Amino acid sequence: MPKLNVLFMQSQEFFGADSMIHSLLMRYLDRNAVNVFVASNHGHEGARPASFEAIRDIPDVHHRSTQFGPSVFEKKSLQSAREIIGGSTGAGLSLAGLVAYCRRNKIHVIHCTEKPRDAFLGLLVARATGARCVIHVHVKAENWIRRPVRWAMGHANALIGVSQFVAESIVNLGYRRDATYAVHNALDLTRWNNQDDGKVDNVGWDYRGHGELRSEFGLGQHVPVLACVSRLIPWKGHRELIKALAIVKREVSDFCLMLVGEPTYGGAAYEAELRHLVAELELGNNVVFTGYRRDVPHIMATSDIYAMPSFEEPFGMVYLEAMAMRKPVIALDNGGAREIIEDNKSGLLSAPQDIEHLAANIVSLLKNPNLRDQMGRHGRHRVEDYFTPERMARDVQLVYEEILEKA
Repeated sequence: MPKLNVLFMQSQEFFGADSMIHSLLMRYLDRNAVNVFVASNHGHEGARPASFEAIRDIPDVHHRSTQFGPSVFEKKSLQSAREIIGGSTGAGLSLAGLVAYCRRNKIHVIHCTEKPRDAFLGLLVARATGARCVIHVHVKAENWIRRPVRWAMGHANALIGVSQFVAESIVNLGYRRDATYAVHNALDLTRWNNQDDGKVDNVGWDYRGHGELRSEFGLGQHVPVLACVSRLIPWKGHRELIKALAIVKREVSDFCLMLVGEPTYGGAAYEAELRHLVAELELGNNVVFTGYRRDVPHIMATSDIYAMPSFEEPFGMVYLEAMAMRKPVIALDNGGAREIIEDNKSGLLSAPQDIEHLAANIVSLLKNPNLRDQMGRHGRHRVEDYFTPERMARDVQLVYEEILEKA
């Protein structure tokens, strides 16, 4: 059987969670069956973007530097699809060159994210070359998705959701069930391995605690620490978590929650609201706002519990990271979280808005170190056994093969 030739669209210059997942696919797709190509945004003024730097060292990937034009997110509004393809003459010429590149390399599949330039331009290139188009959706599909992306999703050969929850949201938005697939994300455990023999590098993910962070925040060595690492936006559940901690304090007085992250999209008012709530509930000695931190692996290692009651989380890579660090997870029984965290095995789940149950779950873990250790070990094994990039790449390859068979 001849090899599949797959081109990834990488219009984003930053290296976000979706770019990371696609980079894992580029790295782990079976080279005996797939040739991997990527159209990477070449950036501005000669500076290579973070996404290019992260991808360029992946073995056996053929790069094609591409000018995608300005991001639609830099504009106040999107008047029409012409704003994507007509941003500059250079971008138009570069995309015409990409079409020729795909024809020359006999590209069979073009793999996109749901970002406007990826999805819309990817579909146009696929149409021009006869390739199949796959749009990989990393968010809950809702009406806010921009019109050119909605159009592209309606004409793509396959839509992949990062969870069953996301796949169902795609179908519920009106897209074909027989063209919609669910492929769970994965975590590359390379930097989590060898934790027990002391071979972890300085920036690697070592599950053992870091005493210097406890000293920095004035915490005793035996104070249980909860961590919540996310942007400070309401749907991540910080408000509900703080309210639950006020109930927790009635039974367990000595604990600390590290809220790690900063407000985005004008969310300073939300952070102010959270700080006011902490003061109002007399949790000032129990909650620390750390702001943005570069040492998240050390934050995770210092913590005893990962707690993020995020509402309708599409997947939640941070849950996998916490599980890989052998930390039990507190989350909500909705969205993609229920597909990652096995309730009463790798963590504890509660219904949305059930603050009492959320608090009871936290108390249960705070009071029982042995349960924390048991759940942490189970979570680590679950990541090792299922959430692997090899499994994710195999699942995606099966999608490629199925849509090509339908042709």
